[in-house]
Amino acid sequence: MFDILLQHPDFIVINKHPGISVHKDDGDTMLLQEVAAVTKDSQLYLVHRLDKMTSGILLLARNAKTASVLSQQFALRSVQKWYLAIGAKKPKKKQGTIIGDMSRSRRSSWKLDVTRHHPAVTQFLSVAAQPGQRLFLCKPHTGKTHQIRVALKSVGSAILGDPIYHQENAAERGYLHAFVLQFQYDNESYSVVCDPRQHAICGELWSEPVVSAGIEQWLEPWTLTWPTLPHLAS
Repeated sequence: MFDILLQHPDFIVINKHPGISVHKDDGDTMLLQEVAAVTKDSQLYLVHRLDKMTSGILLLARNAKTASVLSQQFALRSVQKWYLAIGAKKPKKKQGTIIGDMSRSRRSSWKLDVTRHHPAVTQFLSVAAQPGQRLFLCKPHTGKTHQIRVALKSVGSAILGDPIYHQENAAERGYLHAFVLQFQYDNESYSVVCDPRQHAICGELWSEPVVSAGIEQWLEPWTLTWPTLPHLAS
């Protein structure tokens, strides 16, 4: 269900396994209760979320005060996040910035609109993966529901195994992984990396030689040259 990556007196960082909900739904066990049982916390606080299919870094607060501090950082977009994804097709462009409002589509899905009133903003880089596939490194600047999943579909490369946006695929999981998280707490800077190649539960495709080579060059994504981020009115 999870691996503990970092324990601090005020917070815990875990690797959430794919297919695990952060909330109790469909009969799932409550993730926070399971973590608390291991860490001996009476209560843990969720300060951000990951989709059920998404694996990787999840930050949990160990008290209400810390939860407030960290939640505010996410709200102010001062937390830096990078995700890995494997796209099912060659994208329309190899790197760039995807910007647009998001609106409800059919059933549980969302779609990217051409308007930019309150847009989702996602930068991405990509390299070759398995034949016909693409490895992406994504940097979301907003926190919209399904943001990266919708963004990659919009450039023609829906995420491999995504049950909503790439239904024709039969991969064992949706290949989206919360890879790196950078944040400040109590005047300290934290950079947490969760390499999916080190966790077999995260999926075998991350360790394929061509995919692994791509991940290897992205282990410090904050040092990379990213596409230009246009100024957007807030």
